[in-house]
Amino acid sequence: MLYHLLYPLRDSMPALNVFRYITFRSIGAAITAFGIGVLLGPWVIRKLQEMQVGQTIRDDGPQSHLQKAGTPTMGGVLILAAIVFPTILWARLDALHVWLVLFVTLVFGALGFADDYLKVKKKDSKGVRPRMKLLVQGAGALAVAVYLYFMDFGTDLAVPFFKDFQPELGFLYIPFVAFVIVGVSNAVNLTDGLDGLAIGPVITTAATYTLLAYVAGNRVYAEYLQVPFLPASAELSILCAAAVGAGLSFLWFNAHPAEVFMGDVGSLALGGMIGAVAVLTKQEVLLVLVGGVFVVETLSVIIQVAYYKRTKKRIFKMAPLHHHFELSGWPEPKVIVRFWIVSIILALAGLSTLKLR
Repeated sequence: MLYHLLYPLRDSMPALNVFRYITFRSIGAAITAFGIGVLLGPWVIRKLQEMQVGQTIRDDGPQSHLQKAGTPTMGGVLILAAIVFPTILWARLDALHVWLVLFVTLVFGALGFADDYLKVKKKDSKGVRPRMKLLVQGAGALAVAVYLYFMDFGTDLAVPFFKDFQPELGFLYIPFVAFVIVGVSNAVNLTDGLDGLAIGPVITTAATYTLLAYVAGNRVYAEYLQVPFLPASAELSILCAAAVGAGLSFLWFNAHPAEVFMGDVGSLALGGMIGAVAVLTKQEVLLVLVGGVFVVETLSVIIQVAYYKRTKKRIFKMAPLHHHFELSGWPEPKVIVRFWIVSIILALAGLSTLKLR
């Protein structure tokens, strides 16, 4: 919005020329998002407490978690507000890719809101039924996939480390895109089990894709680093930067011991957002590395369930993986910080692939 309001005035006020730069507006979006989150955070937490929107804790999990019962949840509404408004403020309003990602984010956020609402207000422990949840996620993701397919976005797949290997998916691109968006959404949701655990890797992943979106949208950098040149993806840097700022502001209140939890309204939306950005920057495969924490957490659940059904025994003391380490004697803060460290290392490894081709 600011771009359209202020950049046209650059001839009379040369200083306004700065609004043409993606870097400036990305920084502005990140700072604005952080400010919104920190300023609104206490008010949101207070309102959630007044509404008695408290977290329900499983009694079959780590006993140390029982004391968290009643902590306000659905704090993801704060994250969404801190992403959506700065993005609209700082991004170009004619950037279609930004609106596509916001569409996925808000649809998945609405689904998560309904799930949380049923659980905490209607006292329905199951929330939105898994089949219905998957149906809504799939419909939102397929809408984006079908649109990109028929708008000739390109159905080739960029593979890290290989500059000349870009398999053409054709019509299979549609289910592939849907799988990525839905899969990442649920992976972030599974990771959200400890204070600050999920938001840390979300921040590092969003920061990584801020840079990847900028590179993909810049012809010089894209050609030099031999990544797909996608001019429309440049403005996604602003959205990703807003997600970084929003994530940092939420971590201010979600750090151990957490004052608020994001709930499904936050985790499903953030995962959907990351998946959509990965698709629109054509860095879907790289997300397996950059978002490796989410991948491992998800695999731990799949392996645990499959192995138990086959043998009636467990590989992990409890899944997802972070609970295994807790039950192995690691204090919660140590589990969280070590997962953050792993996430940072994986993000750096992901960025290194830009030169290793």
